Amino acid sequence: MASTATGEEVPNKRVVLKYYVTGFPSADAMEVLTGTASLAVPPGSSVMVVKNLYISCDPYMRDRMTKHERPSYVPEFVLGETLVNFGVCKVIASGHSDYKVGDLVWGVTGWEEYTLVTEPESFFKIHHPELPLSYYTGVLGMPGLTAWAGFFQVGKPKKGEYVFVSAASGAVGQLVGQLAKLTGCYVVGSAGSDEKVNLLKNKFGFDEAFNYKKEADLDATLRRYFPEGIDIYFESVGGPTLEAVLENMRPHGRIPACGMISQYNLEEKHGVRNIFQVVAKRLRMEGLLVFDYYSDYYKFEEEMAGYLKEGKISYVEDIAEGLEEAPAALIGLFTGRNVGKQLVAVARE
Repeated sequence: MASTATGEEVPNKRVVLKYYVTGFPSADAMEVLTGTASLAVPPGSSVMVVKNLYISCDPYMRDRMTKHERPSYVPEFVLGETLVNFGVCKVIASGHSDYKVGDLVWGVTGWEEYTLVTEPESFFKIHHPELPLSYYTGVLGMPGLTAWAGFFQVGKPKKGEYVFVSAASGAVGQLVGQLAKLTGCYVVGSAGSDEKVNLLKNKFGFDEAFNYKKEADLDATLRRYFPEGIDIYFESVGGPTLEAVLENMRPHGRIPACGMISQYNLEEKHGVRNIFQVVAKRLRMEGLLVFDYYSDYYKFEEEMAGYLKEGKISYVEDIAEGLEEAPAALIGLFTGRNVGKQLVAVARE
């Protein structure tokens, strides 16, 4: 049954974009403002009001901070309006029959304390509140579904195959490596610091890992770790890394591509010069957007929650406290400042 809260107005901090970004972004492009929010829904409507508990920082948000001459796969943010991204929320008021006050949900919400959600049907109910709610910005949310769908449905792994994961300590990469190990694959990851390399090998169980910043010749590095070549490359970086990987792929290899973070801040993108390897080795490179796999979400949630409870999957988070820290937390993704999944605690429950 639909339910509503009182119609009181409350203070509402929010993060807005001040100007469109070219090149490397700065936290100064964003601003934290304070306005008000109503905790009621209009009579007869099917909207809901949520209190945001955790918000997610994700690399794709960089694309939304630039004004594009041609439309991108997601629209750019509107200057002066609240930024939006995935978050974990508690329902405060609801006119929708599927949601009641007190429900815990996750979906695309505002970078603010309270959000009026006009499309509640785009949200998912949280079925495992006994696990950390913050996990629904990561391992049990969009990054987790991305890793699971990208690896299994696009990568189509087989036991004994050789898997390389770039950005391997990030929100998606750390899960891809562990899912590959559960499948019986040999897994190597790359990351940008010795601390992250140790995390990959000692916490996430990767067979090998290396700090790409210390490798002068990435092609030689990959030949060293994969003398027989790579069957699956989970692509999150692009640029020179992708070039080097193409030289080291095995025939009929697969490349699920979920991001290319090395390219997001470049005004002129890096052109991959050896793309003919896709032809010569009969490779399959396929991009994935997590929205295409939403129909599989609850199946994924049950499987991943089981792995977490059984101790088969570990997850590392980097939590910034308070909306005031959200701009710096987002920008930190592009310098590798975060260790694990970057998120912001807005109001812990």
